[in-house]
Amino acid sequence: MAQGTGSINSDYKDWEWSADAGERARLLQSPSVETVPKSGESQGNGLGATSALGAVFIVVNAALGAGLLNFPAAFSMAGGVAAGIALQMCMLIFIIGGLVILAYCSQASNERTYQEVVWAVCGKVPGVLCEVAIAVYTFGTCIAFLIIIGDQEDKIIAALVMEPEEAGSSRWYTDRKFTISITAFLLILPLSIPKEIGFQKYASSLSVIGTWYVTAVIIIKYIWPDKELVPVEIPTSPSTWTAVFNAMPTICFGFQCHVSSVPVFNSMKQPEVKTWGAVVTAAMVIALFVYTGTGVCGFLTFGAGVEQDVLLSYPSNDIPVALARAFIILCVLTSYPILHFCGRAVLEGLWLRYTGVTVEEDVVRERRRRLLQTISWFLLTLLLALFIPDIGKVISVIGGLAACFIFVFPGLCLIQAKLSEIQETRAISWWAQVSYGVFMVTLGAFIFGQTTANAIFVDLTA
Repeated sequence: MAQGTGSINSDYKDWEWSADAGERARLLQSPSVETVPKSGESQGNGLGATSALGAVFIVVNAALGAGLLNFPAAFSMAGGVAAGIALQMCMLIFIIGGLVILAYCSQASNERTYQEVVWAVCGKVPGVLCEVAIAVYTFGTCIAFLIIIGDQEDKIIAALVMEPEEAGSSRWYTDRKFTISITAFLLILPLSIPKEIGFQKYASSLSVIGTWYVTAVIIIKYIWPDKELVPVEIPTSPSTWTAVFNAMPTICFGFQCHVSSVPVFNSMKQPEVKTWGAVVTAAMVIALFVYTGTGVCGFLTFGAGVEQDVLLSYPSNDIPVALARAFIILCVLTSYPILHFCGRAVLEGLWLRYTGVTVEEDVVRERRRRLLQTISWFLLTLLLALFIPDIGKVISVIGGLAACFIFVFPGLCLIQAKLSEIQETRAISWWAQVSYGVFMVTLGAFIFGQTTANAIFVDLTA
């Protein structure tokens, strides 16, 4: 996309809140991404530490996660393999487009994080809405992570104590609420309290391996199914034409890597939009194969009866699947603190801007406030996870927010960036890009509205 000669709107610094408070440049930065000082001279001079190939794997790592467990159920809701794949392919075009738009706007505004780009390009109101959306999204994702821990621990414990799965837990120490709580208090809470999360980058490698292992197990179990597996009904078409849209939250939740993509782009040795386009295309194709393999094979194995968490459909005593459950627990244990850090950092920035206090002036109270924020966040997510046992209900809510990060905010940024260009005549390409931005905003608003309404009136009231 060609850059105009005008400057991007940066009036967020004129707001009455403190502009430098919260150090937003550090928010939502991947712990595995090395940063360089923000300046125009750093662009393209090789000061970044990440090669194009390295950026591909970082983006894949950001996209892949525990959300893949819900893809077989998404294929079932969409009405079969053909509908599920077609929906993914259509959405993938705009998912890649959103990633390229964010890089273009990051380069034009010289900002290094997602919310900074929205602030600089779109102004104060979209900037605040973006930060609030990030906080709500990370909060909901943390709830989903705790539910996943409970799902996997239920199966592992059932295999260890050799209890019939239908009978439920008869011992207090195998009760789901107890196991989730003890795991959260002993492992997640201590990892969530530190001010920085750089130490998490070593554990993330195991998380990536675990995600690939889960996909491999599901594919192998479909190719060589267990002998006791009963043939099931495989839907070949959606029950209604609107049923296809029920799969959108899962796809948006799975492919949402846009928030962390901006720091990755700026960490590259040569942060160029054209190179970034090739990087994200390769990364999304890899993620597509992983999600499609998991979704198709899990759906064809269990059909319309597949659980929202596909691993729950397998028996407890299956050793390879039990190892997959252990990997998923490890993935979630390392991901929760990172997501919590992102949400906490956004809330901290909003608070400091509202009070007009800079980071340097508020060092004394920072630790006390961080402990209060962390404990409140942790207890609320834990409480909700204990009483919302279905991960599908949580994803149906936060999937709509993921659509905002993928479609709405990038679309708004593209529109505002093109409107900020000073040109004597508007070329056809200019109008095409503005129209594309309008379409992305419209599509994202539709997905958000449809999925949120469906979550409220169908899932949460069921």
